Amino acid sequence: MTFVDYYELLEISPKATFETIERIFRYFAKRYHPDNRETGDERRFSDLVEAHNTLKDPVTRAQYDVQHREQLGLRHGLAEEASDPKVVEKDTIVQAKVLSLLCTKRRQDVNNPGIGDEELERLSGCPREHLEFHLWYLKAKGFIGRTENGTFAITVDGIDRAFSERQDRRSVATRLLENPGAR
Repeated sequence: MTFVDYYELLEISPKATFETIERIFRYFAKRYHPDNRETGDERRFSDLVEAHNTLKDPVTRAQYDVQHREQLGLRHGLAEEASDPKVVEKDTIVQAKVLSLLCTKRRQDVNNPGIGDEELERLSGCPREHLEFHLWYLKAKGFIGRTENGTFAITVDGIDRAFSERQDRRSVATRLLENPGAR
């Protein structure tokens, strides 16, 4: 079930008083009531009633506020992660490692190129819950796919991507070695 932010829905602060909740609810209820021909919206009205019923009772409001604080914490964590440039760098490294592992496996045994989920998790050093995103991305881009027996294998596009990433890293390393003062 999806969490609904009743405070946001009613456009009020979580610190709003009972009187404020009542006043704002009456305003929106009048505006979105299904009988209002100009601005009536049955679904929105139903959501407002649910929010009002939850927030007007001190016990249900207290229970709701616990969930609300948890959701705010999750949103804060999401925003924090989204603004961290190191996250993208780590994602790039994991994806390059997965492509490299699958490329090596394909090179070693072209007729049996796949690596299973658990083995890929172990070899990449990335926990399954984090690896799922990378596998989804690489698969959606066409860099990897599932074999007939359900393992992951690199595609031709994936090999090209892995080789171009290796070449890019070598170029950077070569430039740094040639010009050590450029750091």
